[in-house]
Amino acid sequence: MLAGLIFAVRDADEPMGALAATLPFAGMTVIEYQARLLIAAGVSQIVVVVARLTPELLGAVARIGRRGVTVDTVRSAGEAAARLHPLAQLLVVADGLITTEAVVGPLAQEQGDTLLVVPEGEGDAGYELIGGGDAWAGLARLDSKRLTEVAAMPRDYDVQSSLLHVAAQAGALRLVLPEGEPRTGHGIESRRETLETRSRAVVGATLAARPGWFNRWLVRPLARAVMPWLMRRHMPTGVMAGVTAASGVAGLVALWTGQLTIGLLLGVFTTALAALAASFAWLRDEDVLARAMGGLGLGLPALSALLLGHALDAETGELTARVLALALVAAGALGHRAMRAGRPNWWGDAPAYLVVIAVGTVLGVPFLGLVCAALYATVTLAFAIETLRAPV
Repeated sequence: MLAGLIFAVRDADEPMGALAATLPFAGMTVIEYQARLLIAAGVSQIVVVVARLTPELLGAVARIGRRGVTVDTVRSAGEAAARLHPLAQLLVVADGLITTEAVVGPLAQEQGDTLLVVPEGEGDAGYELIGGGDAWAGLARLDSKRLTEVAAMPRDYDVQSSLLHVAAQAGALRLVLPEGEPRTGHGIESRRETLETRSRAVVGATLAARPGWFNRWLVRPLARAVMPWLMRRHMPTGVMAGVTAASGVAGLVALWTGQLTIGLLLGVFTTALAALAASFAWLRDEDVLARAMGGLGLGLPALSALLLGHALDAETGELTARVLALALVAAGALGHRAMRAGRPNWWGDAPAYLVVIAVGTVLGVPFLGLVCAALYATVTLAFAIETLRAPV
């Protein structure tokens, strides 16, 4: 059984009386964001260690409980140990930590006591030193017996620090926080004014964690360009979704009326915008909109390919382009279903096939673009199948 242990003790730098865990972050509170990361990692119970229960914290805990997990608030290590199953494995989250699924997920799969660390000289101001030249990066996977050991200590000991040092002294494995994108947005915050910057970094890191060159070369530059503007104006996700849907409809209408280049370029832009909107919706805990935007990012390229095939055959009186478009959609769909996580970036996906078609159309050879996309989808499907056949 995997359980989560979150600390909500430290006061925020401002406003006075607020906890760092209840500061607003991307449409929710910091502790709610931490909880959704734990739930995504497979946690079924969450214990929150508190020093005092503020109205904001009570509201946040109640909202977390609506996500289908058991949530308890405790004031000591002994109370926490009593609420947990004796064989539970803990995912421990530091007070005020902001991170991403790309960091939490791998740690949740570790076996035995594991501390996420960074070199002492690279540690954030909020990271605790644990000796050996390392600083704790705010996440750990521990056996629940470590919490029992802390419960045997005097009650005035700080639970988070005591748990950390008990694990370190017990020889817990030290897993270094990866360089590059996983570190983007990762840190401990207690200041309201820096959380906006942190939220932009988290969205960027979330997009970077998605596989495929389309996300790397098209979606991420778009995110860097528009994210600061959207964050400053607190743009509602529903408005972003509406604009994305309208752009997609405009592209499909253009394809239907024979404006192939305009329609496909609008399709590529809309698909990138849908990926960005889906990330914003996920960050703001709007799961329905996130799924809708994810579906749009898959469905729009398929509809665009079919409409292109229809338009090309309407000019020639043949069925070749329609059949090729259908083959592309079928191979793309099967390849999408067969892909595992961590696939190579060069493998194709629905947005990538749409880019190939659009490039061919812009160059004046739309049928060749359709052929290349269909071949790309077939090769990707073949590699996905061989990967599934390979022994794990």
